[in-house]
Amino acid sequence: MNQILLMTFVGLGLYAEPPAVGDKAKDFQLSSLDGKSVRLSQMTAKGPVVLVVLRGFPGYQCPLCNRQVKDFTSHAAEFAGASVLMVYPGPAEGLGDKAKEFASDKDMPAGFTMVLDPDYKFTQLYDLRWDAPKETAYPSTFLLDKDGKIFFAKVSKSHGGRTTAAEIGEALKASARQ
Repeated sequence: MNQILLMTFVGLGLYAEPPAVGDKAKDFQLSSLDGKSVRLSQMTAKGPVVLVVLRGFPGYQCPLCNRQVKDFTSHAAEFAGASVLMVYPGPAEGLGDKAKEFASDKDMPAGFTMVLDPDYKFTQLYDLRWDAPKETAYPSTFLLDKDGKIFFAKVSKSHGGRTTAAEIGEALKASARQ
């Protein structure tokens, strides 16, 4: 019975899994820290996008997210030609203040944008919701081409296992050679 039910969910598209290489990324629209509307499809139309899903504010500012973002911002030159979109999820109440606190000690280079994911709408759309005490989203990174097709995907179901700037830089270079 459970297999039939699972097959029904899969067949109806009700059973979701995080996006994978080869998938077209689902479009979404979120607000940046300064309140501007950001739509994924508009970003990808301009060129490749590095989509980074942070853990946001799960009761504290994630030290591994801090380290990853600082790695990315300090190696921004390796992302030449690509936009970097960082998603900061959490409960809607106070999320903007927590995200601004997170970003306050980081110098965001041109082409880097942080958006808010209030009440996990994005993380649920991408099936990245880490629904456990003091958790928000699975740390994830996706590289999208100008058509929104995913050509790199890494989803960590733990606090570690995150992508590095060097890893993303290499994937972008390899994509450009093809």
